[in-house]
This record gives sequence, structure tokens and C-alpha cells, in this order.
Amino acid sequence: MDEALELAKDGMDKAIDRLRKGLTKVRAGRANPAMLDDVRVDNYGSMMPLNQVATVSVGDARLLVVKPWDRNMLAPVEKAINAQNLGLNPQSDGIVIRLAIPPLTEERRKGLVKQVKEITEDAKVAIRGTRRECNEFLKESEKDRQISEDQLKKALEKVQEIHDRYIKQVDEIIAKKEAEIMEV
Repeated sequence: MDEALELAKDGMDKAIDRLRKGLTKVRAGRANPAMLDDVRVDNYGSMMPLNQVATVSVGDARLLVVKPWDRNMLAPVEKAINAQNLGLNPQSDGIVIRLAIPPLTEERRKGLVKQVKEITEDAKVAIRGTRRECNEFLKESEKDRQISEDQLKKALEKVQEIHDRYIKQVDEIIAKKEAEIMEV
């Protein structure tokens, strides 16, 4: 029974981690180096993540600074950022690339909130799936007479409590992200 509850917690923790990682990639009008995590750069014939060929830092609230370790990589890095369609306009001075984060329009904010809700729904689906798997495991254990009917009922209630706690946590995360996006 404890094993099933641990599996439930692990699965739900992973869903929360994926949610947080997914939300870092959503541009909320502020500079965040995670926005460039998916950028791949052609480094002398092999595609590499941007963070393996350059340093990405936050200049200020609306500016990202990308400094390639090799000056010859400036053009490929700029090209890779443009190819990613992030809505950012890289500006190079021959040493670093500056990415000004434009303020979000009301329409774009609503689109981002919609995108965030989709990411959140994926997390909720994963949490519900983990609950279902755990409940099936517990019912099988009861069928195989490894646990009693009373133990099954208590375990199912605990799994539901864990599920509810994680769903509430997802709702809190989304509320904070939506507020961040809608903030002018």
C-alpha cells in the first residue's frame, strides 16, 4: 500500500516538474534565459544546444545577452535564434547578441494565457493518469488478497487526497503564471 502511494507521489511530482519546465519557456514579457533552451546552433557541422556554445544572461528585465565563446559562432547563433521563431530580433555588435524582449500586446497576452492553460491541462491529465494507475494497482492487490477491502478503501482515499493536493498545486502555479503574463 505504501509502495503505491510513493509511486503516486513520484508520478505526480514528475508532472509538476514538467509543468514548471514547460512554463519557463512561455515568454511573459520578462527576459528569461530558459526561453532559449530549445535553440540549436550549427557548430562546425553538428547541432548543439545554445548553452553549449554561448553564455546566456539577463541584461535587465527586458534584455537577454548571448555571448558566444567563439566569435566565429556569432552569425550561426544569430541565425539559430531567428530560426526558432521566438518573436525576438537579435542585434549583434560583433561580440555579443542582444535580444530585446518586446512588451506584450493584449492579444498576445491572451494567446499566451491560452498556451499556459494547455500546458497546465497536460499536467492535470498526467496527474489523473497517475491516480488511475495507482488505483488499478491497489485494486489488483486487493483482488490478489495482498491487502484487505478496508485497506483498499483507505488507500484509495489517500490516493485521492494526494491527487487533490497536486491538482491544487497546479492551479496555484497557473494562477501565478497568468498574473505574471497579464501584468502590464
